[in-house]
Amino acid sequence: MGGHRRRAALAHPHRTLIATFIAWKSLLLAISIGACIGAAYDTSGSLVVLGVDADSARDSNRHASEPSSLVGTLLTRFASWDAVYFVSAAHRGYLFEQEWAFGSGLPMTIRSIIKAVIHFGLLSDAPPDGQALESLVGILVVNTAHLFSVIILYRLGLLLWRHKPQGSVIALVAALLHVVSPAGLFLSAPYAESSCALLSFLGYLLYAHGCLASPSIKGDGYRIMAGLAFGLATAFRSNGILNGIPFAWEVIQLFLPRLVNALTSIGRERDREVLSTVSAVRRFLALIVGGVAVAAGSLVPQAVAYQRFCASPPSSAEETPVPRPPWCDALVPSIYTYVQGHYWDNGFLRYWTLSNVPLFLLAAPMLAVMAKSGVHYLVSARTETAPRRLKETDGKPPNGGPEPGRLVELVRGAAAAQFLLAVMVLANSHVQIITRISSGYPLWHFWLADKFVSGDPWGKRAVMFMIMYASIQGVLFTSFLPPA
Repeated sequence: MGGHRRRAALAHPHRTLIATFIAWKSLLLAISIGACIGAAYDTSGSLVVLGVDADSARDSNRHASEPSSLVGTLLTRFASWDAVYFVSAAHRGYLFEQEWAFGSGLPMTIRSIIKAVIHFGLLSDAPPDGQALESLVGILVVNTAHLFSVIILYRLGLLLWRHKPQGSVIALVAALLHVVSPAGLFLSAPYAESSCALLSFLGYLLYAHGCLASPSIKGDGYRIMAGLAFGLATAFRSNGILNGIPFAWEVIQLFLPRLVNALTSIGRERDREVLSTVSAVRRFLALIVGGVAVAAGSLVPQAVAYQRFCASPPSSAEETPVPRPPWCDALVPSIYTYVQGHYWDNGFLRYWTLSNVPLFLLAAPMLAVMAKSGVHYLVSARTETAPRRLKETDGKPPNGGPEPGRLVELVRGAAAAQFLLAVMVLANSHVQIITRISSGYPLWHFWLADKFVSGDPWGKRAVMFMIMYASIQGVLFTSFLPPA
């Protein structure tokens, strides 16, 4: 970034972000339109969006279900892959067991918006034959969430790195990197990634404000609001539950040592420690409430599924009894865990086959970025700010380090969550999904931005990979070709 361009971008950062966002989305749209020239490998999106009966489609030629307009074609192509499940769940709720692998946050949001539009008389309440409306609303929701997540990531960077040289530049570049995320069209199609990223970044921003407002009731309130945001993120994507790690991390690193000091102090020191302990207990309760809110994003849908499949008897004697699903009697009855293993073959090292080697190679760059940046912040936070770890400070780091003392544990917790995600995906999941679900974790954006700004070859190569991969993926996604 040249000197003049850098000054102009920093002078109007939000204008820069919005302009870049529009330009990038326009490029992806152009790529998608170009990919629509040929017939899609799979037409399930057309069947769902247009409301075509599957039996009728089989009896007709393979192109009979293709829409005639460009807009209709884009709606059906964007409703490919797993987007079919989100759009269908928004239209008629969860019907089949395997659909519970997909978070309810996006379908509920789409359905709520459509109901609101109908309520205010802006749309007829006559249900359309297909699900084009759900697909269109989903696309609007996802792209809006992506734009706001870019802006919130920038605000988070300004807060975390405000004492770091070129901190504002790093914050801006990190937000620009989120625009051109390797998630690509997954942040434009009806998928949950962008909404999860928005709520996760918002949660971290609220948590950071809570750290800087400590010790106070206001700081505890920020932590609770952060937990609510993380809980909503988890309702969109299950990996959002890892955002609960900062809550547990702060309890272990800050509360327990302070409690021990209070219980073991004597004399006049005890009076001071009692007052400190009151503040610590209040913060502990705020962390517990926040952590429970995060967990609720996963537990509530699980409880609803258990009630539906395991606890609800037939409504009448004439109904045919439904076989009890095997997961109902598991030690931890989780429909999500069962569905992921039974229908998608996720599990420990199940994906480690010779045929999947190309997918591991494809995922390797983002796995490396996630792991390397996670370790970096775990280590650097300790070496730069460890002397202030167990006490409140004025918020200024020693020697111009990147994290104010009050934010150390938050950065460490976020780094641990990010590193754990990389390990879990590598060992248990379809490894290529790391290119899209990594979009919901902020620290690697800042680490890569720092590398890029400093001229490190690592940063430039990673950014080049992101742009190239997202562009190529746009063609593959719209044509319903792997990987996804």
